[in-house]
Amino acid sequence: MVAIGIVSTGVYLPENRMSSNELAGLAGLPVDVVEQKLGIKEKPIPSEDDHTAYMGVCAAKKAIEKARIEPEEIDLVIYIGEEHKEYPIWTAGIKLQHDIGAVNAWAFDTALRCGTTIMALKLAKDLMIADQEIKTVILAGGYRNGDFINYDNANTRFMFNLGAGGAAIILQKGHTENKLLQTHLITDGSFSEDVIVTTGGTKNPITTETLAAGLYQFDVPNPTGMKLRLDEKSMGNFILCIEKALEKSGYKKEDINYVAMLHMKRSAHHYVLDKLGVSHDKSIYLENYGHIGQMDQIISLELAEQQGKLKDGDIVVLVSAGIGYAWGANVIKWGK
Repeated sequence: MVAIGIVSTGVYLPENRMSSNELAGLAGLPVDVVEQKLGIKEKPIPSEDDHTAYMGVCAAKKAIEKARIEPEEIDLVIYIGEEHKEYPIWTAGIKLQHDIGAVNAWAFDTALRCGTTIMALKLAKDLMIADQEIKTVILAGGYRNGDFINYDNANTRFMFNLGAGGAAIILQKGHTENKLLQTHLITDGSFSEDVIVTTGGTKNPITTETLAAGLYQFDVPNPTGMKLRLDEKSMGNFILCIEKALEKSGYKKEDINYVAMLHMKRSAHHYVLDKLGVSHDKSIYLENYGHIGQMDQIISLELAEQQGKLKDGDIVVLVSAGIGYAWGANVIKWGK
């Protein structure tokens, strides 16, 4: 099987930050609850010019520069950012392709909420194997779903960690470093209407009244029911995806050297590591970033590189979950 490897990553973060004190004031929570339970010391928030696809473009340009390739070498652009972007009903990947100068590529958008990067890495690898013309792929996008958070709505408290930013990752066929191995994904549509923006779709179009009532923001129609059902499955599915991805790749839990995990409450982060038998220093808790959706894994990888947590031959696991609900994990054999 031909090797598919990660050539580089890129991250763009807005300069604006929301501190734990500011978040506590907005949410009506004690600061220690925000910092210790929600796990937020600060998070980036968008400025007026930090639009979704634009942040992906900024990250993509950084990844291209780090990879020391020309944009013309890119064969495929996959937009992995959110649907909340500059314009509705708009293919952001084609705009991103244009703005980075990938004139020889074709582009499309893909989405699985906060599981998008995990899914898109599998998608990109499968496309590269199936199509001999696709040799270099860039996955990039932005995230600012925090625009849909109402800090007065306690039902969405688990989403108060949402931040903003962009990220990108470049894959190349025949690149034998940072090899992308196997992936495992689980989706469960019984949760598909548990976390929704109730207004703005075909069921409930936007009106003056719904805007004034704030119905364009995230809501959880049945928080008690969702929590009961999710508690039965969520952590188990996290672990199962990791175990299955490792098994498909020829490895086991004991082989893990680093886990790039989405931001979630501190106790959940530690629970996953403990169930895997992985020491807490083999992951980075994103308390200074919050949850930037599907960008979290790329941010974690970059931080791990900067902090010297990755060495040749390490087995790295990327893991995430997305409302809907979806769970997924990739395995990477890092370095040479």
